[in-house]
Amino acid sequence: MAEVLTQEHVGAARSLGHVALHYNAPHEGPLAARLLAMFGFNETQKLLLENGTTFYRFVVDDRHHARGDGILYLSALPDAQRKLLEATGAALKVGTAEEHPAVAELRHQYDQDPEYGFHVGFLVESLEELETRFQALEEANRSDPDLKGRLRITYNRARKGDADVDARLDASPIYGDVDRYAYGRNGVQAFVETDIFSSGPLGQSMFFEFDYVFPDKASHVLSVVEQD
Repeated sequence: MAEVLTQEHVGAARSLGHVALHYNAPHEGPLAARLLAMFGFNETQKLLLENGTTFYRFVVDDRHHARGDGILYLSALPDAQRKLLEATGAALKVGTAEEHPAVAELRHQYDQDPEYGFHVGFLVESLEELETRFQALEEANRSDPDLKGRLRITYNRARKGDADVDARLDASPIYGDVDRYAYGRNGVQAFVETDIFSSGPLGQSMFFEFDYVFPDKASHVLSVVEQD
């Protein structure tokens, strides 16, 4: 009988190697790459492909630069996948008066909860950094010529109960007025949905999640899921 390998057998812990991302419009590779840089990721490679689009390699942190993990690969949506999504959209009459009701229902669920469908989450080690980056994203969504109106930003506060955490978030420039709560305590979430990237059953947008967990908290939003 084959031996079952455990962490004790294999030694070092596993890590998440990479995620392959696609930008929707072939000409928007530079814009997609700029947005990833605004998120705080580091570009390590840029390659012009024969089809005229650009391939990028990013790492989530410079400590991953020489490793095989923490990587984001970014390329244009492949033609075959684009054709399938276009055919799906045409069959469901997306964006028309005859749109299939299932499309509106899915959009409604996304609007209620950014975690409803496929998304990628990143852990940020500093609440101040998260606040600064998202203030810049909010400003870009208001005034940047290329990004204006293309970033849908949503915040979830930590569930109430810790006086220090509650006070810090009440004073936060982005969480102070938020009345949405995460599925757990002692951590916050910030989401960006954008049509620059493709994901989901219709390929129309993608959700990015950024999390911060308050230090020295054994129980937090990423360790224990809570419901009302």
